[in-house]
Amino acid sequence: MTDGLLSPDNASRGPDASRPAPAELPGTAADTTAEQPWPVHHLTGKIGQYVHRMGPVWVEGQVLRPSRWKNLVFFDLRDPSENATLGVSALASVVDRMGTSLDDGSRVVLQARPRWWARSGALKLDAADIRHAGVGDLLARIEALKEALAAEGLFDAERKKPLPFVPRTVGLVCATQGEAEHDVVVNATQRWPSVRFEIRRVSVQGQHAVREVSEAIADLDAHDDVDVIVVARGGGSFEDLIAFSDERVVRAAAACATPLVSAIGHEKDSPVLDLVADYRASTPTDAGKRIVPDAAQEHAGVDQARRDMRAALEALVARESRGLEQFRSRPVLAHPQRMLDPYREAVSHARQAAGRALVTILTGADSATRELTAALRALSPQGTLDRGYAIARDAAGAVIRDAESLAHGDAVRLRFGVGAADASVTEVFAGHQD
Repeated sequence: MTDGLLSPDNASRGPDASRPAPAELPGTAADTTAEQPWPVHHLTGKIGQYVHRMGPVWVEGQVLRPSRWKNLVFFDLRDPSENATLGVSALASVVDRMGTSLDDGSRVVLQARPRWWARSGALKLDAADIRHAGVGDLLARIEALKEALAAEGLFDAERKKPLPFVPRTVGLVCATQGEAEHDVVVNATQRWPSVRFEIRRVSVQGQHAVREVSEAIADLDAHDDVDVIVVARGGGSFEDLIAFSDERVVRAAAACATPLVSAIGHEKDSPVLDLVADYRASTPTDAGKRIVPDAAQEHAGVDQARRDMRAALEALVARESRGLEQFRSRPVLAHPQRMLDPYREAVSHARQAAGRALVTILTGADSATRELTAALRALSPQGTLDRGYAIARDAAGAVIRDAESLAHGDAVRLRFGVGAADASVTEVFAGHQD
């Protein structure tokens, strides 16, 4: 394929392959001894002959440190579970046929022929076809997870918690190194300079990402001062973002009592975490702008509100002043005594009528009194006494009507028209006497 890549024809050749092998060299590895060893070039040739008898093989692994040199692409293919690594080389055209970039950390499946590099004593793979590994299967599993979580109601709008207007502290889960932290912090502090951050830097891809992200969310949720949590990453391939579609991360976010913002990747990226988060930010920059208000806008809003309130108050006072002036200009308030004019005449007539009625009543009472006085005088014994008669009463005060009720020596009182006198009976005359 290139200089340095051994073909089956020259795999056994070493630096002095033109030299014939000594006849005394053992024919097989079992025949070698301490006295008759194989030279290194002879062993590498034997290994090359054995390796190149293998045909092409499909291999799956994780891409590490891809690099391009002229028309070749080199990278290591790693098995994360066993920590085994093989070097891979491929023509640039093979990589370009993938249709997507070959990124560090992406999982691929490739068809390659093992090659033995005799000079370096290394086994490497010569790739003829490279494809992203398991994307279809991963998508199917993610869709199944979405359906299960949706059935539990974890994506329901009723579960979404509103973000605080001004958070005391923002919890941030981000990569140890990356632009996501910078985008969130810078944009948030530009809008609200007093905002504080509690940052948890974790792995955002690879075998430790799921555990570290889940633990960071739970840790920040337990923090008393953290009012909102942002999980941010600066984009990447589908495989790079797979940790944010893992069920453990999604359930950790669903169990979070603190409002959570998902800011994974770019607008086109949509891991399952976006669906369970309380707010989905299109980018980390968008998250930084969303979690805090704009101080300049809030100041402008307060100033405008003060102006509006002042204008409303002035308009209210002016309106009430005009209304008061209208009331004061009414005749009933301008000359309130006129309200009494219609009643003055009625009161005067009533007083006159009351006076006439009183005179009539007193006149009638006086006449009745005179009549009663005349009748009383006519019937009173005083009139009789005034004509010279007297009234005699016994010692008990009873009027004496019959002289025969008296005896000689009885005391009597005589009542005259004017005055009275006491007397005693000296003689009683029976019958009518003149």
